Amino acid sequence: MKKKLTIIQVLPSLVSGGVEKGTLEVAKFLVEKGHKSIVISGGGRMVSQLVGEGSKHIQWSIGKKSLLTFMYVIRLIRLIQKTDIDIIHARSRLPAWIVFIALKLINKKRRPHFITTVHGFNSVSLYSAIMTKGDRVITVSKSVENFILKHYDVDKSKVFMNYRGVDAIDCNKKKLMSKVWLEAWRNEYPKIQNKIILSLPCRITRAKGHEDFLNLLHRLKKDTADIHGLIIGDEKTGNTGYIELLKKRIDDLNLKNDVTFTGYRKDVKNIIAISNILYSLSIQPESFGRTIIESIKIKTPVLGYDHGGVGEQLRLIFPQGLVAFRNQEELYQKTKLIIKRRPLIKDTKLFDLKDMVSNTLKIYTDIAS
Repeated sequence: MKKKLTIIQVLPSLVSGGVEKGTLEVAKFLVEKGHKSIVISGGGRMVSQLVGEGSKHIQWSIGKKSLLTFMYVIRLIRLIQKTDIDIIHARSRLPAWIVFIALKLINKKRRPHFITTVHGFNSVSLYSAIMTKGDRVITVSKSVENFILKHYDVDKSKVFMNYRGVDAIDCNKKKLMSKVWLEAWRNEYPKIQNKIILSLPCRITRAKGHEDFLNLLHRLKKDTADIHGLIIGDEKTGNTGYIELLKKRIDDLNLKNDVTFTGYRKDVKNIIAISNILYSLSIQPESFGRTIIESIKIKTPVLGYDHGGVGEQLRLIFPQGLVAFRNQEELYQKTKLIIKRRPLIKDTKLFDLKDMVSNTLKIYTDIAS
């Protein structure tokens, strides 16, 4: 009989985002396989789902950038001493430092295995290097793997590339466009009906390409009056004010009736299903684009800048969606082409959720055996 493991995942919060979503997916899979799942975070709207799916949540502000955060080193040591922990999996830099220091202060016989996941292209620094110090280092794309191997002295044999994945069952377009959901959507956003819907789903920050998106809409409105842009997502904590700048830009471009901010939504996949095109226009390279994979599995065309993990993904499953970085003319022309003739999107077995969680569990069990 295989040993049942106790695994802690550590991250700053459970408000929203791809890292947070992936944490919940792994936690749920661990519980389904009979293992004990614990997540330490600063809390957030996703905690109820985590707990409802069988994991334990410990609310510590372990991602808060303050010297007081290092007090959690002592609390973590105490937790490990009274609980039989097999693995601690850190998904962010400051929590990783807390875990790393705590483990160094624990007797080797009691010390859990330390695993990290590099979720992004963090600035190259001693602070960021902590994400390469795990006994096993998971990367979410080949682009990220190449990045850390180039910039850090890390043993390649302990690095494991594990693409993020989505559940194809949740990407059934017919189910997503149910009569009940469509009626609720029409009631909430009546002015969007019968429009060509162009969607940008991401947190509202300066790095996500919102201004490029607005410039595209402005140009398209001169040719196609019935387009409407959706900005799906909320403003990142601590980034207040940028949304007001975007609204001013919308006014300046005379797009007030052509752009809708939806805020945070739980039904992003439903919105993707009714969209004509989905965009990924990040100014900084993304390590992985979850909504890109969801869109392709839903059969909604995607246009994204050809850099980082997004370029890597599109090259594998939808190369016609690649746009040279910040090439506004190519973005405009490819948008016009898709509006005129929607491309055929083939099925793909790449980026499957079952593969991602199974690979993660295998890394856990291999190191713990």
